[in-house]
Amino acid sequence: MVNSPVLLLNQNYEPLNVCNVKRAIVLLYQGKAEVLENGLGEIRALSCSFPLPSVIRLVYLIKRPRHQRRLTRQEVFTRDKYTCQYCGRQTRELTLDHVIPRYRGGEHVWENVVSACIPCNRRKAGRTPSEAGMRLIRAPFRPPVAPFFIPYRYIQAHKEWHRFVPLWEGDEDKL
Repeated sequence: MVNSPVLLLNQNYEPLNVCNVKRAIVLLYQGKAEVLENGLGEIRALSCSFPLPSVIRLVYLIKRPRHQRRLTRQEVFTRDKYTCQYCGRQTRELTLDHVIPRYRGGEHVWENVVSACIPCNRRKAGRTPSEAGMRLIRAPFRPPVAPFFIPYRYIQAHKEWHRFVPLWEGDEDKL
């Protein structure tokens, strides 16, 4: 229960990160944060009890630089929402696929890498999607620059976070 995820927002309601309930309670107790949304249940101490927070906001502003996202497996899977970009199946057993194979001059860049389930990746093999008779559901793209990273599985599991987390263009219908 103390390791449950809590969305941490900056003073201007911009998402900063996801922390656990234990860290959130410490921030609340020290007066550095306030509760915006309560989760289910409560945590009890000897002399008091606290409702489990789900979303908290800092009472002061944190300035953070905005960095480009690094091209990693986790980032690609998050961008593609753990969905195979060829068959549309949502699964945790994904691989990275280069749309234009690297041995044919395809680069390892955001615009050439997609998530693919194992059967689709094997079917495509070292060919382009058109040669394999396959079609991409959505063209790969570079994700927008964001000062925060919230894994898609948290956003999917916590509906109360949706009003605090900005969506990528065209994603409103997917949540």
